[in-house]
Amino acid sequence: MSKINVVLFMGGDSGEYEVSIASASQVKSFLDPAKFEVYPVLIRDGNWNFTSENGTLIPFDRNAHCLIIENTTIKFDCAFIAIHGTPGEDGKLQGYLDIAGIPYTTCDVTTSALTFNKYFCNDLAKQYGVKVASTIIIRYGETWKTETLAKEVGLPCFIKPNKAGSSVGVSKVYDVAGIDIAINKAFAEDDEVLVQQFIKGHEMACGVFTLNGKVEVLPVTEVISKNDFFDYQAKYTEGLASEITPAPITEDQSAECKRLTEYMYRKFNCKGVVRFDYFLTDNEWWFLEVNTVPGFSAESIIPKQAKAAGFALRDFFGALVQEALNNHRSLKV
Repeated sequence: MSKINVVLFMGGDSGEYEVSIASASQVKSFLDPAKFEVYPVLIRDGNWNFTSENGTLIPFDRNAHCLIIENTTIKFDCAFIAIHGTPGEDGKLQGYLDIAGIPYTTCDVTTSALTFNKYFCNDLAKQYGVKVASTIIIRYGETWKTETLAKEVGLPCFIKPNKAGSSVGVSKVYDVAGIDIAINKAFAEDDEVLVQQFIKGHEMACGVFTLNGKVEVLPVTEVISKNDFFDYQAKYTEGLASEITPAPITEDQSAECKRLTEYMYRKFNCKGVVRFDYFLTDNEWWFLEVNTVPGFSAESIIPKQAKAAGFALRDFFGALVQEALNNHRSLKV
């Protein structure tokens, strides 16, 4: 039986570049070499390159959708997307792969683009009956009144880029004087900024994926940051956060989180493995965001949840590829 050729896309052009590299390294280490031939391709600054064993950079042919290595053409059966942020999480890479006819391990173009835009995603979640923090969006070039923002969402509040992950450019603001500084910080990452109501509570995360056509919800994780909130530093610096899986909550609370996670996964038409983040406040679940390309590194939540659910990571990552192959429908253009 021939091996399945997998192109593993990593890197990207966002502030989550290093996180993506760590995720891709773990994915490659756990995809069974007896079943999969994995070719990591780094996307960065407009270049798509595979690095050979001798260190030679080999461009990925974006017209023929292949690699040519020592006069051998490598075509791909599947793409494993491990790029957090653009272009792997916002639908751009998915659109290319649809045209190329290559199955991939994430949500489709529409779901990726919609959920990557936090403002649109939150608005849709609200329409689905889910609790969402009050949010104001400011687009680049627009003016704002600082005092009005503080009055409408309250203090403290969160100010964040609309389209970014890993808490890059996010600030927790306690007074009016800090609002303008935080908005400008967020604008350095995106052309749209959110000013969002602070929801006091326990931060929770719940992973979900599809296995053999059935939605599987992973155990809930509680995230406890030693910083003021679960910022980039706390997420990726050892010792600055505790992630408890399964979360120390009641069985009813866990069941409700899993029910809500499966409901949202289906309503957003998600594919592959996805992580939903929430705040648990007074026994109520507030939707925070959805990560359609969650972290896969050793420090990331999803691999820990998968292991807590009894999955060997080799089987887990292999199942993501197999599910993508099973569900593939070529786009004819």
